[in-house]
Amino acid sequence: MNTRLETLRSRLKSRAPLIGTFVKTPSPIVCEVLTHCDFDVICLDAEHAPFGRVDIDGCVAALRAAQQPSLVRVSSGTATHIREALDCGATGILVPHVSSPQQAKELVLAARFGSGGRGYSGSTRAAGFGDKSMGQHVADSNSQTVIVAQIEDVSALKLAGDIAAVDGIDAIFIGRADLAVAMGKDPTSPEVMEATASICAAGSAVGTAVGIFTSSLEEIARWRTAGVSLFLLGSDQSLMVSAGRALVHSFHGRTAKARNP
Repeated sequence: MNTRLETLRSRLKSRAPLIGTFVKTPSPIVCEVLTHCDFDVICLDAEHAPFGRVDIDGCVAALRAAQQPSLVRVSSGTATHIREALDCGATGILVPHVSSPQQAKELVLAARFGSGGRGYSGSTRAAGFGDKSMGQHVADSNSQTVIVAQIEDVSALKLAGDIAAVDGIDAIFIGRADLAVAMGKDPTSPEVMEATASICAAGSAVGTAVGIFTSSLEEIARWRTAGVSLFLLGSDQSLMVSAGRALVHSFHGRTAKARNP
């Protein structure tokens, strides 16, 4: 029976609706707590949060122990950052600022074993700390590793379909905030929404899964209709803040109704 770690890529490629969240706090304990929420995937944000390699290693270890699929949004698309995340045992990578098909091809090469590709070691967590044979580790990695290209630059808009069509790209992910900043617009402006919809259409046209971040559940139906299947909603930080604020609001509401002793 295949595990959740082994099937994330096939589920993503089938474009089944998947829900995940970002983790901004480099803590294995936070990751362990979130494994009780039944997310399809947890994404460690090493681009915008203070994750070092040891932090990624510990968080991925906690997630893997619970059979929780994980992505690492690497700080850059270099071969080094990609290799480090995958050697730690992450199920896949999310690479920011992919703006051309050539760049997409390069990151696929960096994530795959083979000539000119990812460097091999059998002593990593991904390789079972030596338990897997070379052949088994290579085969598992090549069949199960998820590669997601994040599109968030104006220069990438017209190339979104070509990027999505690159062999080995399992999904494209829309970085709407960076796209909005690049366009000098609000993320909910008509221009940004139109650009976002065009990326969805480009990915769908070539049969590649499309992902998006949103902080609003009200947007889910709209983007699902547009072809989005991977939704990263909020983060560990936003979940804590929203739950904390709701608790405080409820407390004050109840005490205001209570009679004074």
